[in-house]
Amino acid sequence: MEKREFLYEGKAKKVWTTDDPSVYVVEYKNSLTAFNALKKDSIEGKGRLNNLISSVLFEHLGKKGVPTHFISRIDDLQQLVRKVTIIPIEVVVRNITTGTLCKRLGVEEGKVLPRPLVELYLKDDALGDPIITEDHALLFGWSTQEQLNKIKEITLKVNSLLSEYFLGLGIILVDFKLEFGTDTEDNLLLADEISPDTCRFWDRDTKNRLDKDRFRKDLGDVLGAYEEIWRRVSSAEAL
Repeated sequence: MEKREFLYEGKAKKVWTTDDPSVYVVEYKNSLTAFNALKKDSIEGKGRLNNLISSVLFEHLGKKGVPTHFISRIDDLQQLVRKVTIIPIEVVVRNITTGTLCKRLGVEEGKVLPRPLVELYLKDDALGDPIITEDHALLFGWSTQEQLNKIKEITLKVNSLLSEYFLGLGIILVDFKLEFGTDTEDNLLLADEISPDTCRFWDRDTKNRLDKDRFRKDLGDVLGAYEEIWRRVSSAEAL
């Protein structure tokens, strides 16, 4: 597969076209951003870890029947993915209360929810990715009802699969963000990435944060947290 035209650079990744018009190359960056990029940094090795972790998790979900854009990992920083048109909606699943949910609603942190809470946010940095309802998505043409139904179905399946997967590694999946897109044949696919950048991971026993919250909250040892997630994930894959 030949890497060709540089297409796009986001906060965490760069994208190139290939000699196959339906396939892209994604390269993971070392940059760290929080609070809609108001806080920024760069940590050597972070892109590699996110690429490795995300590749394994996409492979795991694919084996379990979840349709994703992931094709294969090329090297430590790059992966091949199917070209998708991203639906401008970020889907957040919350299993335990923390972060902006507590600030927005005044609820205590650490409350285990009786069932997953699924929230929708408009993917728009300029507006601060505001929370939206299904009616917003439908009435403004950001998604169809069929897509929303499928998105929620896949999202809850991903939550179930990954919660079980990580619990087996001694990790609690607190919450996470997903993005979806449609391929050239209009199939709905899970896209973007699944990593400590997009998930909150707590150690099951110590409740130690093993994700980007270490950067958001100035807890230190950000790379060490990402390395610990990769250590446990790679150990599981070696079994």
